[in-house]
Amino acid sequence: MSSCAALRALAVLLWVAAAYPVVFRARPVQALAANWGTRALHPLPGDITVRLLRDNGFDKVKLFEADAPALRALGHSGIQVMLGLPNELLAPVAASVNAAEQWVLQNVSTYVSKFGVDIRYVAVGNEPFLKSYKGKFEAATLPAVQNVQAALVKAGLARQVHVTVPLNADVYESLDGRPSSGDFRPDIAGLMVSLVRFLLDNGGVLTINIYPFLSLYADPNFPMDYAFFPSPGAPPSQASVQDGNVLYTNVFDANYDTLIAALEKHGLGAIPVVVGEIGWPTDGDKNANAVNAQRFNQGLFDRIIAGKGTPRRPQMPDVYVFALLDEDNKSVDPGNFERHWGVFNYDGSPKYRLNLAGGRPIVPARGVRYLSKQWCVLRPDASTSDPAIAGAVGYACQYSDCTSLGTGSSCGNLDARANVSYAFNQFFQAANQQKAACNFNNLSTIVTTDPSQGTCRFEIMIDTGRHELTGKSAAGRVASASWSAVLALGLAGLAAAAW
Repeated sequence: MSSCAALRALAVLLWVAAAYPVVFRARPVQALAANWGTRALHPLPGDITVRLLRDNGFDKVKLFEADAPALRALGHSGIQVMLGLPNELLAPVAASVNAAEQWVLQNVSTYVSKFGVDIRYVAVGNEPFLKSYKGKFEAATLPAVQNVQAALVKAGLARQVHVTVPLNADVYESLDGRPSSGDFRPDIAGLMVSLVRFLLDNGGVLTINIYPFLSLYADPNFPMDYAFFPSPGAPPSQASVQDGNVLYTNVFDANYDTLIAALEKHGLGAIPVVVGEIGWPTDGDKNANAVNAQRFNQGLFDRIIAGKGTPRRPQMPDVYVFALLDEDNKSVDPGNFERHWGVFNYDGSPKYRLNLAGGRPIVPARGVRYLSKQWCVLRPDASTSDPAIAGAVGYACQYSDCTSLGTGSSCGNLDARANVSYAFNQFFQAANQQKAACNFNNLSTIVTTDPSQGTCRFEIMIDTGRHELTGKSAAGRVASASWSAVLALGLAGLAAAAW
């Protein structure tokens, strides 16, 4: 090509780039995926959440249930969706093909055709073989998977939408600790083989949830550095596992490859294995903090961006980070940390710096609107020894999230007055700052100066009523509808008790 022709070509290229910049927008080396839970009293509106996902390079998301506002917001977004069918629906869907067809019609077909949601997987159940369930969902899981598959075929969606089952890592084990010795748990080995064979034969994937944090939480003697991905150039953990010629330097690689070895033992090594949940919480336990979460998730993001997998699966699979946002209405049965898994706070603000491809940091949600800048605190002239305090705090924490007050948590070092104030404010914010929600037997007052201190943040909730385009999640609707009754009965009960 002559120099003149080259200059003309360059000019055309620059003109096209200016006129159509989207054509030249670089995509991450490896896109990200996240779990979007909706168990929040004041959920971040769907349109803002979808924009948060896209602004940070997430192109896949997993929903635990068919939350209508979330699904509508995901329409025409370019984000692929894994949609959960909850455990409580396994039995009815397993018992009736018609029930499966109706569920697919209402929650898959409708959102694909009417709203343009790019649903790629139906996640049938959530960790249904968990040991603590004591077999409750075992008989229903495979029939439910088969019926959902049949329903997808009937709906003409089986080429686009595939089935999977998210499983806990306790479905497999290694008796000698080496990944190559991995096999399925003996009590469900036959069921696992049948399930994976069905998924493989029908174009599905196997989804596994891996939680290095929970290894540390369950065993105080678990080697902490083995829970994290080693930094480049750092010496391997002393807990590293030598397996033949392979040295496993972190629990994720060893855990994942234990599953791969189990699959290969049964001739199922061809099944794609997706990581459905993995992350690190920031509160609710001594090891749940922003420093540890940043260390773990940055190591994870670096692996995802580099596409680096494990010794048995060198290509990094799809990995759904757990979780996108904190959820203050989740069950805390597993531990107080359950409400604090988010990479982002409840309002979409980053908890700590995380670098994406090219060193670009994650960015906060845009367009979030909050309730007024006011807080409910213990009155200055009230005594912490007042006999009504205990009942008032107990009531406040029954209906709001006080998990940050635990030992070793972000608000665990507050003095007695601040501790009470935190509980009062959590209830006040959860109840949409209704004046009656700051009426604890004349022990409380509303202030306009932020009482936050140290690592403890006194929150102001999202004003969900001021956002347009999307409604509230199911959890948010139920919570809002019940606050009037909670205030009327609960505060009256407190007053009666004090009287």
